[in-house]
Parts: sequence; structure tokens; C-alpha cells
Amino acid sequence: MHAPSSPAPAPTLSLQEQLRRGNLFAEACPSREVLQHVTSRWGVLILVALLDGTHRFSELRRKIGGVSEKMLAQTLQALESDGFVLRTSFPVVPPHVEYSLTPMGTEIAGQVQTLADWIEHNLSTILQTRAARAEA
Repeated sequence: MHAPSSPAPAPTLSLQEQLRRGNLFAEACPSREVLQHVTSRWGVLILVALLDGTHRFSELRRKIGGVSEKMLAQTLQALESDGFVLRTSFPVVPPHVEYSLTPMGTEIAGQVQTLADWIEHNLSTILQTRAARAEA
């Protein structure tokens, strides 16, 4: 006698496949929120900064020019809740908290770094295109 088999887990679709199928375009798609956290201005910069290693909050704030304490805290919290950032708090006075990438965070940060590198490589062309359109 055979035990009833449980259904196989649904395969995880790549972002490209989800776009092709229209899943990400659905209002209720849970990937949208994660995509927002990762691709926001501060999310990108935090992930790339943490590729260099563990940082304290104040170090990240100095490294990422223009970010407010509130936005840095909110973005770190979102990336932590998604499993990309590890927050380590030490029981000392004054409080000592460090942020680092999880293995999954290192993986996504590498992808984001590739995007940032592409933008830097093509920035002069992008700026020329903007200037030409502004003159037209």
C-alpha cells in the first residue's frame, strides 16, 4: 500500500518569466514589495555598501550621502524583514548595532551591483541623451 503523495511544490519562476506571464503586473503580487525594497534609491545603495562588509548604522549613514536617519532605518528594516540584511545588536552601553548581508543578501547585492556598474559605465551616454532631449 502506498502512502498518498503530497503535491510537488510549485516551481519558483524567475523575474523574467513572471514578467512574461504578467504575474508581477498583478496588483496583489507579493514580489512587488520585495522589488520595491531592493530597487529603491536607498535599498540599492545600502546593498552595494554592505558588499564591502559589516557596517554600523553611523558608518552607513556617512557612506551613503544624503540619506536621512529615518530613511536609512526604514530601508534597513525592510531589507532585514526580507532576509537580505542581518542586524546584530550587542548588549553594551552605548548600544552597538552592526549590519551585514545574509547569504541571500549577498546574492541580490551582487545583482544590484551589476546594475549599478552598468549605469556608471553608460552614464555619459545617458546624460548626453537627457541633454539632447531637454534641448529639443
